[in-house]
Order: sequence, then structure tokens, then C-alpha cells
Amino acid sequence: MRQIVLDTETTGLSAAQGHRVIEIGCVEMVNRRLTGREFHRFLNPDRDIDEGAERVHGISRAALENEPRFPEIVDEFLEFIKDSELVIHNADFDVGFLENELKLMQHSQPEITAHAMVLDTLALAREMHPGQRNSLDALCKRYEVDASKRDVHGALIDVELLARVYLAMTGGQAALSLDEDEAIDVGVGEEILVRPRRNDLNLVVIKASKEEAAAHEAILDKIQDGGACLFRGE
Repeated sequence: MRQIVLDTETTGLSAAQGHRVIEIGCVEMVNRRLTGREFHRFLNPDRDIDEGAERVHGISRAALENEPRFPEIVDEFLEFIKDSELVIHNADFDVGFLENELKLMQHSQPEITAHAMVLDTLALAREMHPGQRNSLDALCKRYEVDASKRDVHGALIDVELLARVYLAMTGGQAALSLDEDEAIDVGVGEEILVRPRRNDLNLVVIKASKEEAAAHEAILDKIQDGGACLFRGE
């Protein structure tokens, strides 16, 4: 199974208001493994960037003046995502912007679903955690994914975090090691998690008092009035 974790950064919040894509970041997973293959491009939007958007991603228009425009990288991008499942957080936003770029250049197949399937991890998180915050930051905290290096929102940074969150959300930490020094591959990227057996725990064992034992036996006597008592091994 080939999946592409994808994120974009844009000049603003609405493609309908003329905002454009300025960064695309993708990482590839095959059979729930990060392969190391990625697609990452900055793009010249030929327009100003909203101040609010620039505060979020830290990308200025001046920094993009010498970057390619979307039509120059579209073939490489579509080839990279071809026949995959796109894993996107809040997919409507990113897909809407990408389809807008394809329509602006009058591409023959402007619908992203003509090139790949789409899985929205925000919708998945809302099903799994109803009534809770399900932003990428919140999910990183919930699934203990280290996001300490994420000073600003960047497409490539965010997809690497989302890949690990997605794997954890969908069963990436199902296995635990029961033997000391034994490591079990739990499928979180290329990571191996180890759960050593603890031998230093001073567990307190509290035995039942005579009164409690007698009360327990009395209950079993009542049960046994109706026939064999399984709790007594009969």
C-alpha cells in the first residue's frame, strides 16, 4: 500500500479570494513505512502574502521571487502522488487549493481524486476523539509525537509529524515488549520502541482480613445453593 502524506502552505485562507499555494510538502509511505522519498517545492504565487498567513508559516513573498510557478512543477508533483492514497489533515483545504491551481492552468484533469485517493486525518480524528481538540498540535500531544522543532508551520515539517500521528492513530503502538531487552517493531516510521520489564517496582500486596474472607465465603455459600460453584472449582 502506497500512501503520500501531504501538506501545503498558502498566501491566505481562501482560494476563492485569489490566494495561491506557496509550498507543497509530501513524504512517501509504503506498507506503513516511511521510505525516505519526498517531494518538496516552494512556489512563486505572483501575489502578496497575507500578514496573518506569513506569521503562521514564516514565508515572505521576497523569499519566493526566484522559485518556480505551479505549472512548472505540476507534472513532477502529479507523478509523485499518482495512484496513491493522500493522507492530509483537513483535506478540504489542501485539496481545494491544489485543484484551484490545476484549474488556473487549465489542466485536463483538475480533480485531485483523478490522480489519487484522499484520506482526511482530521475527519478520522473527530470520529476517534469526538468533542476534543484535533489540530495537528493537539494530536501530537495526545499521541506523544515530538513536535518541539516545529517553530512555524512548514509543509515538510508538518507532513513528517502527521505521518507519525497517523501511524499512531491507526494502530502504530499496539505491541508492547514483555521481556527485558526485547524490542518489538511497532510501525511508527522507522522507529523501534522498547518496553523493558520493570524489576524495580515495590508492589504492595494486601491480603483479605478474616472478616473479609468470611464474607466472601458466605456469598459463595449462597451461590452454591443453586448448584455447583465455579468459583470454588467445583
